[in-house]
Amino acid sequence: MKIAFFSTKPYDQLSFTTVNQQFHHELVFLEPRLTLETVSLAAGFPVICAFINDDLSQGVLEKLAENGTRIIALRCAGFNNVNLEAAHKLGLVVVRVPAYSPYAVAEHAVGLILMLNRKLYRAYNRVRDDNFSLVGLLGFDLHGKTVGIVGTGKIGECFAKIMKGFGCRLLAYDPYENPVCVELGVKYTDWRSLLAQADIISLHCPLMPETYHLINEESLAQIKPGAMLINTSRGGLIDTRAAIEAIKSGQLGYFGTDVYEEEENLFFEDLSDTVIQDDTFQLLQSFPNVVITAHQAFFTQEALGNIAETTLQNIALVEARKPCPNQLHS
Repeated sequence: MKIAFFSTKPYDQLSFTTVNQQFHHELVFLEPRLTLETVSLAAGFPVICAFINDDLSQGVLEKLAENGTRIIALRCAGFNNVNLEAAHKLGLVVVRVPAYSPYAVAEHAVGLILMLNRKLYRAYNRVRDDNFSLVGLLGFDLHGKTVGIVGTGKIGECFAKIMKGFGCRLLAYDPYENPVCVELGVKYTDWRSLLAQADIISLHCPLMPETYHLINEESLAQIKPGAMLINTSRGGLIDTRAAIEAIKSGQLGYFGTDVYEEEENLFFEDLSDTVIQDDTFQLLQSFPNVVITAHQAFFTQEALGNIAETTLQNIALVEARKPCPNQLHS
Protein backbone atom coordinates (compact mmCIF):
# COMPACT_ATOMS: atom_id res chain seq x y z
CA MET A 1 0.00 0.00 0.00
CA LYS A 2 1.09 3.57 -0.68
CA ILE A 3 1.18 5.40 2.66
CA ALA A 4 1.63 9.13 3.36
CA PHE A 5 3.07 9.81 6.80
CA PHE A 6 2.36 13.23 8.34
CA SER A 7 4.25 14.98 11.18
CA THR A 8 7.35 12.85 10.65
CA LYS A 9 10.80 13.20 12.16
CA PRO A 10 14.02 11.34 11.31
CA TYR A 11 13.36 8.75 14.02
CA ASP A 12 9.97 7.94 12.47
CA GLN A 13 11.58 7.35 9.09
CA LEU A 14 14.22 5.09 10.60
CA SER A 15 11.84 2.92 12.62
CA PHE A 16 9.21 2.54 9.89
CA THR A 17 11.73 1.94 7.12
CA THR A 18 13.41 -0.77 9.16
CA VAL A 19 10.18 -2.57 10.05
CA ASN A 20 8.75 -2.14 6.54
CA GLN A 21 11.25 -4.69 5.23
CA GLN A 22 8.71 -7.26 6.44
CA PHE A 23 5.69 -5.60 4.82
CA HIS A 24 6.89 -3.94 1.58
CA HIS A 25 4.53 -0.97 1.73
CA GLU A 26 5.42 2.19 -0.22
CA LEU A 27 6.25 4.82 2.40
CA VAL A 28 6.30 8.57 1.79
CA PHE A 29 7.35 10.73 4.74
CA LEU A 30 6.03 14.29 5.08
CA GLU A 31 7.16 16.81 7.69
CA PRO A 32 4.03 19.01 7.94
CA ARG A 33 1.21 18.35 10.35
CA LEU A 34 -2.02 17.21 8.73
CA THR A 35 -4.38 20.19 8.62
CA LEU A 36 -6.97 21.60 6.26
CA GLU A 37 -4.13 23.54 4.62
CA THR A 38 -1.88 20.49 4.09
CA VAL A 39 -4.47 17.77 3.37
CA SER A 40 -3.88 18.16 -0.39
CA LEU A 41 -0.51 16.43 0.13
CA ALA A 42 -2.45 13.20 0.78
CA ALA A 43 -4.11 13.21 -2.65
CA GLY A 44 -3.75 9.82 -4.30
CA PHE A 45 -2.68 8.00 -1.15
CA PRO A 46 -5.06 5.18 -0.12
CA VAL A 47 -3.54 5.27 3.38
CA ILE A 48 -2.38 8.14 5.56
CA CYS A 49 -0.51 7.68 8.83
CA ALA A 50 -1.18 10.36 11.44
CA PHE A 51 0.19 11.29 14.85
CA ILE A 52 -1.26 12.88 17.98
CA ASN A 53 -1.32 16.52 16.84
CA ASP A 54 -2.63 15.92 13.32
CA ASP A 55 -6.06 17.34 12.57
CA LEU A 56 -8.60 14.66 11.71
CA SER A 57 -11.71 16.75 12.10
CA GLN A 58 -14.68 16.46 9.75
CA GLY A 59 -13.41 18.95 7.17
CA VAL A 60 -10.03 17.22 6.84
CA LEU A 61 -11.65 13.78 6.69
CA GLU A 62 -13.98 14.90 3.91
CA LYS A 63 -10.99 16.09 1.86
CA LEU A 64 -9.11 12.85 2.51
CA ALA A 65 -12.05 10.74 1.35
CA GLU A 66 -12.56 12.97 -1.68
CA ASN A 67 -8.89 12.55 -2.66
CA GLY A 68 -8.91 8.75 -2.47
CA THR A 69 -7.84 7.90 1.07
CA ARG A 70 -9.53 4.82 2.53
CA ILE A 71 -7.48 4.01 5.65
CA ILE A 72 -6.31 6.26 8.49
CA ALA A 73 -3.58 4.62 10.53
CA LEU A 74 -2.84 6.33 13.83
CA ARG A 75 0.65 5.64 15.13
CA CYS A 76 -0.44 6.37 18.69
CA ALA A 77 -2.91 5.11 21.27
CA GLY A 78 -5.02 8.24 21.69
CA PHE A 79 -7.68 9.14 19.14
CA ASN A 80 -9.24 12.27 20.61
CA ASN A 81 -8.10 14.19 17.50
CA VAL A 82 -10.29 12.03 15.21
CA ASN A 83 -13.95 12.65 14.43
CA LEU A 84 -14.84 8.96 14.38
CA GLU A 85 -18.48 9.50 13.51
CA ALA A 86 -17.55 11.51 10.42
CA ALA A 87 -14.86 8.96 9.46
CA HIS A 88 -17.31 6.08 9.48
CA LYS A 89 -19.95 8.02 7.54
CA LEU A 90 -17.29 8.66 4.89
CA GLY A 91 -16.32 4.97 4.79
CA LEU A 92 -12.87 5.57 6.25
CA VAL A 93 -11.31 2.79 8.31
CA VAL A 94 -9.44 4.06 11.37
CA VAL A 95 -6.87 1.92 13.17
CA ARG A 96 -4.52 2.73 16.06
CA VAL A 97 -1.72 1.37 18.24
CA PRO A 98 -3.38 0.70 21.61
CA ALA A 99 -0.17 -0.41 23.35
CA TYR A 100 3.43 0.08 22.31
CA SER A 101 5.44 0.14 25.51
CA PRO A 102 3.56 0.71 28.74
CA TYR A 103 6.92 0.46 30.49
CA ALA A 104 8.23 3.52 28.64
CA VAL A 105 5.40 5.80 29.79
CA ALA A 106 5.24 4.40 33.33
CA GLU A 107 9.00 4.76 33.78
CA HIS A 108 8.87 8.36 32.53
CA ALA A 109 6.15 9.16 35.07
CA VAL A 110 8.41 7.84 37.82
CA GLY A 111 11.27 9.90 36.38
CA LEU A 112 9.18 13.05 36.73
CA ILE A 113 8.38 12.15 40.33
CA LEU A 114 12.05 11.71 41.19
CA MET A 115 13.01 14.85 39.27
CA LEU A 116 10.52 16.98 41.21
CA ASN A 117 10.98 15.38 44.60
CA ARG A 118 14.78 15.41 44.68
CA LYS A 119 15.13 18.61 42.61
CA LEU A 120 17.46 16.83 40.21
CA TYR A 121 17.11 19.54 37.57
CA ARG A 122 18.24 22.22 40.02
CA ALA A 123 21.02 20.05 41.44
CA TYR A 124 22.39 19.31 37.95
CA ASN A 125 22.51 22.99 36.99
CA ARG A 126 24.07 24.00 40.32
CA VAL A 127 26.93 21.54 40.11
CA ARG A 128 27.68 22.64 36.55
CA ASP A 129 28.14 26.13 38.01
CA ASP A 130 30.37 24.72 40.80
CA ASN A 131 27.65 25.43 43.36
CA PHE A 132 27.56 22.50 45.80
CA SER A 133 25.07 23.94 48.29
CA LEU A 134 22.19 21.68 49.33
CA VAL A 135 19.93 24.55 50.37
CA GLY A 136 16.59 24.27 48.56
CA LEU A 137 17.14 20.66 47.46
CA LEU A 138 15.34 18.92 50.32
CA GLY A 139 13.11 16.06 49.19
CA PHE A 140 11.08 13.32 50.90
CA ASP A 141 11.16 9.51 51.07
CA LEU A 142 8.81 7.88 48.59
CA HIS A 143 8.64 4.88 50.91
CA GLY A 144 5.39 4.95 52.85
CA LYS A 145 3.77 7.69 50.75
CA THR A 146 0.30 7.27 49.25
CA VAL A 147 0.19 7.25 45.46
CA GLY A 148 -3.10 7.72 43.62
CA ILE A 149 -3.24 6.07 40.20
CA VAL A 150 -5.95 7.40 37.90
CA GLY A 151 -6.50 4.72 35.26
CA THR A 152 -5.18 1.19 35.72
CA GLY A 153 -4.80 -0.09 32.18
CA LYS A 154 -1.46 -1.45 31.02
CA ILE A 155 0.45 1.77 31.75
CA GLY A 156 -1.22 2.28 35.13
CA GLU A 157 -0.46 -1.34 35.97
CA CYS A 158 3.24 -0.93 35.13
CA PHE A 159 3.35 2.29 37.13
CA ALA A 160 1.73 0.54 40.12
CA LYS A 161 4.37 -2.21 40.04
CA ILE A 162 7.19 0.33 40.07
CA MET A 163 5.72 2.38 42.91
CA LYS A 164 5.03 -0.80 44.87
CA GLY A 165 8.77 -1.42 44.65
CA PHE A 166 9.38 1.94 46.31
CA GLY A 167 7.22 0.83 49.23
CA CYS A 168 4.31 3.15 48.49
CA ARG A 169 0.69 2.69 49.51
CA LEU A 170 -1.33 2.46 46.31
CA LEU A 171 -4.83 3.81 45.66
CA ALA A 172 -6.60 3.69 42.30
CA TYR A 173 -9.58 5.25 40.58
CA ASP A 174 -10.94 3.38 37.55
CA PRO A 175 -14.43 2.11 36.60
CA TYR A 176 -12.86 -1.29 35.91
CA GLU A 177 -10.64 -2.99 38.46
CA ASN A 178 -7.46 -4.55 37.08
CA PRO A 179 -6.97 -7.97 38.78
CA VAL A 180 -3.19 -7.62 38.51
CA CYS A 181 -3.37 -4.35 40.44
CA VAL A 182 -5.69 -5.87 43.04
CA GLU A 183 -3.20 -8.70 43.53
CA LEU A 184 -0.44 -6.10 43.99
CA GLY A 185 -2.39 -4.61 46.87
CA VAL A 186 -3.82 -1.60 45.06
CA LYS A 187 -6.94 -0.35 46.81
CA TYR A 188 -9.67 0.94 44.48
CA THR A 189 -11.55 3.91 45.85
CA ASP A 190 -13.77 6.79 44.76
CA TRP A 191 -12.50 9.99 43.18
CA ARG A 192 -12.86 12.22 46.24
CA SER A 193 -11.10 9.75 48.54
CA LEU A 194 -8.17 9.40 46.17
CA LEU A 195 -7.77 13.16 45.88
CA ALA A 196 -7.92 13.64 49.63
CA GLN A 197 -5.44 10.89 50.55
CA ALA A 198 -2.80 10.83 47.81
CA ASP A 199 0.58 12.47 48.28
CA ILE A 200 1.22 11.86 44.57
CA ILE A 201 -1.46 11.65 41.86
CA SER A 202 -0.49 10.18 38.49
CA LEU A 203 -2.81 10.27 35.49
CA HIS A 204 -2.91 7.22 33.19
CA CYS A 205 -6.30 7.53 31.50
CA PRO A 206 -7.44 8.45 27.98
CA LEU A 207 -8.84 11.84 27.02
CA MET A 208 -12.58 11.53 26.41
CA PRO A 209 -15.51 13.88 27.00
CA GLU A 210 -15.91 12.33 30.47
CA THR A 211 -12.26 12.93 31.41
CA TYR A 212 -11.78 16.38 29.83
CA HIS A 213 -10.46 18.70 32.58
CA LEU A 214 -10.75 15.89 35.11
CA ILE A 215 -8.31 17.97 37.13
CA ASN A 216 -9.98 21.33 37.52
CA GLU A 217 -10.57 24.02 40.12
CA GLU A 218 -12.98 21.82 42.09
CA SER A 219 -10.81 18.69 42.14
CA LEU A 220 -7.65 20.67 42.93
CA ALA A 221 -9.41 22.15 45.96
CA GLN A 222 -9.95 18.59 47.23
CA ILE A 223 -6.35 17.36 46.98
CA LYS A 224 -4.05 17.01 49.95
CA PRO A 225 -2.34 20.42 50.30
CA GLY A 226 1.14 20.27 48.78
CA ALA A 227 0.45 17.08 46.79
CA MET A 228 2.29 16.21 43.58
CA LEU A 229 0.46 15.86 40.25
CA ILE A 230 1.94 13.90 37.32
CA ASN A 231 0.47 13.72 33.81
CA THR A 232 1.88 11.49 31.08
CA SER A 233 -1.45 10.91 29.32
CA ARG A 234 -3.11 13.84 27.52
CA GLY A 235 -2.94 17.57 28.20
CA GLY A 236 -6.70 18.02 28.12
CA LEU A 237 -7.08 16.01 31.31
CA ILE A 238 -5.95 19.11 33.21
CA ASP A 239 -7.36 22.63 33.24
CA THR A 240 -3.99 24.37 32.98
CA ARG A 241 -5.23 27.70 34.30
CA ALA A 242 -6.70 26.01 37.37
CA ALA A 243 -3.42 24.16 37.93
CA ILE A 244 -1.49 27.43 37.76
CA GLU A 245 -3.74 29.01 40.39
CA ALA A 246 -3.29 25.94 42.62
CA ILE A 247 0.50 26.17 42.24
CA LYS A 248 0.46 29.88 43.08
CA SER A 249 -1.62 29.27 46.22
CA GLY A 250 0.54 26.33 47.34
CA GLN A 251 -2.37 23.89 47.18
CA LEU A 252 -0.51 22.00 44.43
CA GLY A 253 3.01 21.42 45.67
CA TYR A 254 4.59 19.91 42.55
CA PHE A 255 3.52 19.47 38.94
CA GLY A 256 5.24 17.24 36.41
CA THR A 257 3.81 16.87 32.93
CA ASP A 258 4.82 15.40 29.60
CA VAL A 259 1.78 16.85 27.84
CA TYR A 260 0.03 20.19 27.48
CA GLU A 261 -3.50 20.88 26.26
CA GLU A 262 -2.33 23.42 23.64
CA GLU A 263 0.83 21.53 22.66
CA GLU A 264 0.14 21.07 18.95
CA ASN A 265 1.99 24.28 17.98
CA LEU A 266 4.83 23.71 20.43
CA PHE A 267 5.91 20.14 20.99
CA PHE A 268 8.11 18.14 18.61
CA GLU A 269 9.57 21.37 17.16
CA ASP A 270 12.73 23.40 17.89
CA LEU A 271 11.44 26.83 18.92
CA SER A 272 14.60 27.92 20.73
CA ASP A 273 15.08 30.92 18.42
CA THR A 274 11.49 32.12 18.56
CA VAL A 275 9.36 33.96 21.09
CA ILE A 276 6.62 31.58 22.23
CA GLN A 277 3.28 33.41 22.14
CA ASP A 278 1.48 31.07 24.54
CA ASP A 279 1.43 33.10 27.79
CA THR A 280 -0.16 30.26 29.77
CA PHE A 281 2.65 27.87 28.85
CA GLN A 282 5.31 30.48 29.57
CA LEU A 283 3.83 31.14 33.01
CA LEU A 284 3.56 27.42 33.76
CA GLN A 285 7.20 26.72 33.02
CA SER A 286 8.35 29.68 35.11
CA PHE A 287 7.53 27.95 38.41
CA PRO A 288 10.43 26.25 40.24
CA ASN A 289 8.23 23.31 41.30
CA VAL A 290 7.09 22.48 37.74
CA VAL A 291 8.86 20.15 35.31
CA ILE A 292 7.67 19.92 31.70
CA THR A 293 8.92 17.46 29.10
CA ALA A 294 7.86 17.62 25.46
CA HIS A 295 5.69 14.51 25.03
CA GLN A 296 8.63 12.13 25.18
CA ALA A 297 7.29 9.54 27.62
CA PHE A 298 6.68 7.09 24.76
CA PHE A 299 10.08 7.76 23.21
CA THR A 300 12.16 4.60 23.61
CA GLN A 301 13.74 2.32 21.02
CA GLU A 302 11.39 -0.49 21.98
CA ALA A 303 8.29 1.69 21.73
CA LEU A 304 9.20 3.09 18.31
CA GLY A 305 9.76 -0.42 16.97
CA ASN A 306 6.44 -1.63 18.38
CA ILE A 307 4.58 1.39 17.01
CA ALA A 308 5.96 0.82 13.51
CA GLU A 309 5.25 -2.91 13.54
CA THR A 310 1.68 -2.58 14.84
CA THR A 311 0.87 0.29 12.47
CA LEU A 312 2.09 -1.52 9.37
CA GLN A 313 0.43 -4.76 10.49
CA ASN A 314 -2.87 -2.91 10.97
CA ILE A 315 -2.68 -1.59 7.42
CA ALA A 316 -1.82 -5.03 6.01
CA LEU A 317 -4.80 -6.62 7.77
CA VAL A 318 -7.25 -4.01 6.50
CA GLU A 319 -5.79 -4.24 2.99
CA ALA A 320 -6.29 -8.04 3.08
CA ARG A 321 -9.85 -7.53 4.38
CA LYS A 322 -9.03 -9.48 7.51
CA PRO A 323 -10.29 -8.56 11.01
CA CYS A 324 -8.07 -5.96 12.65
CA PRO A 325 -8.25 -5.94 16.47
CA ASN A 326 -7.07 -2.32 16.55
CA GLN A 327 -9.81 -0.87 14.38
CA LEU A 328 -11.81 1.94 15.97
CA HIS A 329 -15.60 2.09 15.84
CA SER A 330 -17.80 5.06 16.61
